[in-house]
Amino acid sequence: MTGTLAVALAARKIPTQPDRLSSEVEGFIENVDGKPLITRIKVHYAVKVPKGKREEALRAIEVHEKGCPASQSVQRGIAIEWDGTVVEE
Repeated sequence: MTGTLAVALAARKIPTQPDRLSSEVEGFIENVDGKPLITRIKVHYAVKVPKGKREEALRAIEVHEKGCPASQSVQRGIAIEWDGTVVEE
């Protein structure tokens, strides 16, 4: 998922290396019909961008999941939430 966002940022000429893109991922496991299942995944991105690129980075966060094979695969049974913090430097 983070790799797909990195590609979306690169398409907008926003560098992601070194240490300009990170993510924290949290999975939620619930008892469903007596079985523990992952029911939700929450992803938070932290992105450092050059001055003037904040809006483009926020747009990349909004749309990247449409091209993410991992997201497209699991969201049929697992809800995925995205958000991000973008800081201009």
